Amino acid sequence: MNYLEAEDLTTGYGRQVISEALNCSFEAGTITSIIGPNGCGKSTLLKTLARILPAEKGKVFIKNQELQHFSSKEVAQELAILSQTPENTIDLSVFDLVSFGRYPYQSGWKSVTTEDQEYIQWALELTGLTELARESVAILSGGQRQRVWIAMALVQDTDILILDEPTNGLDPAGIHEIRNLVKSLPKRYDCTILISSHMLSEIELLADDIGILNHGRLLFEGSLEDLKFTAHESGFENDNLEEMFLSMIDEDNKNRKQRLKL
Repeated sequence: MNYLEAEDLTTGYGRQVISEALNCSFEAGTITSIIGPNGCGKSTLLKTLARILPAEKGKVFIKNQELQHFSSKEVAQELAILSQTPENTIDLSVFDLVSFGRYPYQSGWKSVTTEDQEYIQWALELTGLTELARESVAILSGGQRQRVWIAMALVQDTDILILDEPTNGLDPAGIHEIRNLVKSLPKRYDCTILISSHMLSEIELLADDIGILNHGRLLFEGSLEDLKFTAHESGFENDNLEEMFLSMIDEDNKNRKQRLKL
């Protein structure tokens, strides 16, 4: 079953079109990574799929239901998104920051319920933060802070989790920490993950499926094995993801220049 799908989706900001007529789907229980050069439209696509940005054209479906028919709270109960997190520190306890993720199930200014507390404790345990629950987020390492943001997304109790550059700014130890956590989530949490990243060596170890985006065009979507076959058929080196990615981007850029000349 595909939990999340885009049909002829055009993204952008009013008159500025970022990507056009995209068709993609994300299978239940998998990790799909969207990769591409800076400015290719990765973050815009993720925000449009999560309805943070409105679709310029086309449709987005969650479990075969069109996203535009959901209320904001209903979207937040189906899909959690962790946008690129701010580098500045936040002087809240880990528990308090994670608790903000329960907002789709709360009304007014009601305090955290027993059910909310159970979800928060579960997310803290899942992300290895139980012993840090009362610590200030401001004193944590980069990897620990990123785990806090992921825990806040997890307590939304959604089937779909979107992570935009979750290892951005982390040192190698922090990257390894977050990669292992994310890789474990579909089996431990029964969720579908969509992730953007420019860390190709990490994505090769992490993702089940790959989407390659360039200048708003989806050049490829499928498994790593499918990508290797496609690269081989195109005459590209296919020993690793970086070689295949750079070859496909370079070829598309050359073709794009030719199209612009016509």
